[in-house]
Amino acid sequence: MVKKINLMEIQKIQKIIEEFFDKMNFSVEIQLKPLEKETLPVDIKTSEPQILIGEKGETLVSIQRLLKVLLRRKLDKNLYIDLDINGYKKKKIDYLRQLARSVADDVALTKKEQILPPMPAYERRIIHLELAERGNVVTESIGQEPQRRVVIRPY
Repeated sequence: MVKKINLMEIQKIQKIIEEFFDKMNFSVEIQLKPLEKETLPVDIKTSEPQILIGEKGETLVSIQRLLKVLLRRKLDKNLYIDLDINGYKKKKIDYLRQLARSVADDVALTKKEQILPPMPAYERRIIHLELAERGNVVTESIGQEPQRRVVIRPY
């Protein structure tokens, strides 16, 4: 369990993150949001988001992992962060939810299963959660990483 983060720690976290991006020669604006459950949301604004996000968000995930390790070492505290760059993750989540609903509607109408393209685990989880309450479709992940994908079937 993550302990409460005080104001001094928040300032230290902000400084560590600023130094991280400075050393990478990126000019960023950092906004730390209030702790959500056990995760600290970190929003980054930059003029070069595509470089920090990478293809399909892979660089973003790697930077988040690096920052988590760096913060753990420097703070001697188990800390989870949710890094977002120029709102990329929020837009991606909104897109995935819309995709899930749209495909599920089509599956319910045609009674034919549909297989979504391969996606990372956290994206598949968004699809599963979005459709979990629907009574007319079921979801399942199939295949092996990195080709693992979601199948949406009629119930």
